[in-house]
Amino acid sequence: MNHEVHDFEKQVLERSRQIPVLVDFWAPWCAPCRAMGPVLERMAQQANGRWELAKVNTEENQEVAAAFDIASIPAVKLFVNGEVVDEFVGALPEPQIRRFLESALPSPSAKDLAEARRLLSEGANDPAAKLLEPIVNVEGGNDEARVLLAQALLRAAPERSMTLLEPIGPDSDFAEKAEALRILARLVELSSQPASLPEANVRPRYLEGARAVKAGDFAAALEAFIEVLERDKSYDNAGSQAACKAIFQLLGTRHPVVERFFRPFSSALHS
Repeated sequence: MNHEVHDFEKQVLERSRQIPVLVDFWAPWCAPCRAMGPVLERMAQQANGRWELAKVNTEENQEVAAAFDIASIPAVKLFVNGEVVDEFVGALPEPQIRRFLESALPSPSAKDLAEARRLLSEGANDPAAKLLEPIVNVEGGNDEARVLLAQALLRAAPERSMTLLEPIGPDSDFAEKAEALRILARLVELSSQPASLPEANVRPRYLEGARAVKAGDFAAALEAFIEVLERDKSYDNAGSQAACKAIFQLLGTRHPVVERFFRPFSSALHS
């Protein structure tokens, strides 16, 4: 198949609005280009329509190369919706190119992810989980799908939520939300295990907060945890502070519950 570009506007910019286009800027005199080119072509044949390859000979398309600041070749850029979304320079081995693509390509399940986010915002956890399960099964490296599924299962299956979150490390774009869900999943588990918590006069109120998390009543949970924070900041290794921050992270700063409770939380924390 001939991947050479003769009309960049049509073959790359317009086409990338329908399917991601991986552009290989190369030249015949460039040995690394000649080595990597067949690798990209073979990968494009195996892509099953998820992305297409376009090759731009910089000797024949100097204006295009200049427009995209090509100073060294091979240079590879991924176009989505007419824009460069990621790139690399130099000849990479196939495993690294595959990792680049796995990270950079839009998820083929983007519409389902958007619908799952909508369902979760409305509290429809079970329908969201049904949408998300097959995505996680097929795209194990999709951190957003993992986090959303962990959120959907938080109240009913906290242990499964924890398992889903295990692969998400600190470098992930979803690391903060994953950590918030880990904290809340632990609280859901504690809600039925009161003996796991240390004896203290704030323990009953702390458990009320944990049970409110399990019930999905975050306003009641924040009320309980803020009261515990006012009475004993160190209880459960400063668990009330962590719980409040986790709920804020999960709901987002503009959520009405967060707006209602953030100032009381801040006052209790610094009192």
